[in-house]
Amino acid sequence: MRKYKELPYTHLRKIYNPKHFSFKTTAEIKSVEGIVGQERAVKAMEFGLRVKNSRYNIFLAGLKGTGKTSYAQKVVAEQAKTENVPDDWCYVYNFDNPGRPIAVNMPPGMGKIFCEDMDELVQDLLIEIPKAFSGDDYERRKNEIIKEYQEDKNRLLDELTEYSKKNGFLMKNTSTGFAFAPLIEGEIISDDQYDDLEEEQRNEIERKAEEVQIKAAELVRKLKGLERKAKRKVIELGNMIGLFVVKPVIDEMLDKYRKYDKVTEYLRKVQEDVIEKIYDFDIEEGEEVIVVKKTESSFTKKYKVNLFVDNSNASGAPVIVEFNPNFSNLFGKVEYENEQGTLKTDFTMIKPGAIHKANGGYLIIQANRVLSNLQAWDTLKRTLETGEVGIESLRTQLGIVDIESLRPEPMPVHIKAILIGNSHLYHLLYTHDEDFEKLFKIKVDFDSVMEVNVENEGRIVQFIGSYCEREGLRHLDPAGVAKVLEYNHRFAGTQKKFSIRFNKIIDILIEADTWAELDSSPIITERHVKKAFSERVYRNSKLEEKIEESYKNGKIIMDVIDRRIGRINGLSVIDVGDHVFGKLSVITATTYAGNKGIVNIEREAEMSGSIHDKGVMILEGYLSELLAQEHPLSLTAKICFEQSYGGVDGDSASSTELYALLSSLSEIPLKQSIAVTGSVNQKGEIQPVGGVTEKIEGFFSICNFYGLTGQQGVIIPYQNINDLVLCDEVIIAVRSGKFHIYPVENIEEGMEILTDKPFRLVYNAVKGKLEQYISKSKDKSGESSEDSKSNKRR
Repeated sequence: MRKYKELPYTHLRKIYNPKHFSFKTTAEIKSVEGIVGQERAVKAMEFGLRVKNSRYNIFLAGLKGTGKTSYAQKVVAEQAKTENVPDDWCYVYNFDNPGRPIAVNMPPGMGKIFCEDMDELVQDLLIEIPKAFSGDDYERRKNEIIKEYQEDKNRLLDELTEYSKKNGFLMKNTSTGFAFAPLIEGEIISDDQYDDLEEEQRNEIERKAEEVQIKAAELVRKLKGLERKAKRKVIELGNMIGLFVVKPVIDEMLDKYRKYDKVTEYLRKVQEDVIEKIYDFDIEEGEEVIVVKKTESSFTKKYKVNLFVDNSNASGAPVIVEFNPNFSNLFGKVEYENEQGTLKTDFTMIKPGAIHKANGGYLIIQANRVLSNLQAWDTLKRTLETGEVGIESLRTQLGIVDIESLRPEPMPVHIKAILIGNSHLYHLLYTHDEDFEKLFKIKVDFDSVMEVNVENEGRIVQFIGSYCEREGLRHLDPAGVAKVLEYNHRFAGTQKKFSIRFNKIIDILIEADTWAELDSSPIITERHVKKAFSERVYRNSKLEEKIEESYKNGKIIMDVIDRRIGRINGLSVIDVGDHVFGKLSVITATTYAGNKGIVNIEREAEMSGSIHDKGVMILEGYLSELLAQEHPLSLTAKICFEQSYGGVDGDSASSTELYALLSSLSEIPLKQSIAVTGSVNQKGEIQPVGGVTEKIEGFFSICNFYGLTGQQGVIIPYQNINDLVLCDEVIIAVRSGKFHIYPVENIEEGMEILTDKPFRLVYNAVKGKLEQYISKSKDKSGESSEDSKSNKRR
């Protein structure tokens, strides 16, 4: 039997010797500082945080589990501590336009004080104003005004009474005004007596009655004027008393807040409004108690302050992480309350969003979440571009008729937005959103792997120890750590790289800790790590087992023992998200005389992807250069993935298909005990593919079920040698010579392994078969030509 180059068991997985570690458990290891294996990302992040420009926002791109979110929170929090605390923001009542509350900012901590000062001002006014109006001086001066009014009123009434008498009428006050009764010789006459008077006398009485009415109307006008004058004097007195009470308090606050123009302007408006509404502060006098008639909500609520953003307890710039970046959570909202079936609101019910809270600092959000929330992404971009944020309902944004609401004054914002997402999403936004590149100029690109070296190995061990310590898990012994490192290479898919998708390591640690607990072990050992990994695979491998059952019970026709012409076992990978496994695919090729070239049955049935189609076309290029230098490649070949019903894509089976074609043409059988993966180029060189570990393990599982004969194995591209991270069962089988892994560089090597014959022999057989096809084609062409001549002669 010919000997072929094959891999020793020592090359099938990166092995770590527990004796290499000097610790007894990971509890002895120093905690890791910073993020592991992301030097490029760290430099980009540091630079992005230093650039103070509204367009230099940051996008953290990378696979899930690489630590983007936790790193962003940590590094941004550290940066924020070195920066200034931003201003407080308040909303106050707008006396000129109540529907548009005014935004007021002041240094951190002052907003809370201002809010308390205004509450104290209201309470003082509620007490001091009624006191002032109940004082003796106010009553005396008010009574003087009233007395003066009464005296003037009485004088005018006396004048009207005297005038009426002179004209023969008696004046009476009634509920509706003045009434006048005619007099004759000083006596009031009745209606009957009036009717008995001479017509001339009645006309005289009516003339004088008209004069008296005119005089009375003039008197009423004067009385109204006196009343208005008296009321005005009372109001002026009230305003003066109110000003006497309010001005000192307001002046004190004006002095306290004189540096803040909008606050002082607001306070002056408060003073004007309090004096104007001074009589709303009405009272009832008890023995020694003053009871305020008006409730606070009815007329003093407008003097309150809505402390919108309070930074009084902050140390450094704010860092806001919004996990649910919908429109309201980002940009604030105006709340409503139901009052007797009617929705009502006011400026005290304006609530801030994450943008307002992050003003002057940093906002961290998941990119996919903000993009999936209606209007949130567009409004975020507009906010970053304009440096201003308003508070509007989503209905208003969409142009839907909304209930009447407040429109608070927009606030200027200065934030650095930090989006977290995957690289695919970053490129989609960069390509299709013209605003994205303009606003997010810093890309922090997280890698998923890092180089294998002593330093990085130590950092992963440090991470294991620090995570166990931080989360209260059992610590690992050296053998447990060695096994975690081995599995880490499986996560990375190569022996030459460490995976830095730490969520996968964390999953193993948590589950291994649970198995250690069930085992009553104080530490996590190698057995617990292996148990955690194997149980995790078992939980997620139902589909793999179902497919394997189809092979084992004969529903999928396959052979792992004999030799067959034009038939070969190819390998593919199925990724169902939480589990990846290899799948055996039986590939057949048939060849015969013709000129259609290589026909891809999967493509003809519209079950083939473009990459697979390309791989099949490459086969024709290889055969043409190898065999069609003197004559055209005259053949028809058909390639099929047998019992494949879900579609085929990828080029990892292109070398497998070529082996089947060469076997069919040469009529030399191929070993069914050898499965193949690897793509090929037009020069016959084997190219690397993905998923070699899972493919090998998938084929090994089937061979193991039927019984290992010592002849089974897998052909892989030699470039994939370092990508092997095989399980113990495969390694044991290779070590004992029951299973083989052959790395090849070209089609010639692979064909010799599959046939146990020199490639020159295969080549000659193929060439001979093609010459037969050409000869038959010429004969047929000649016969057709003779038939044509015969027809012409006829």
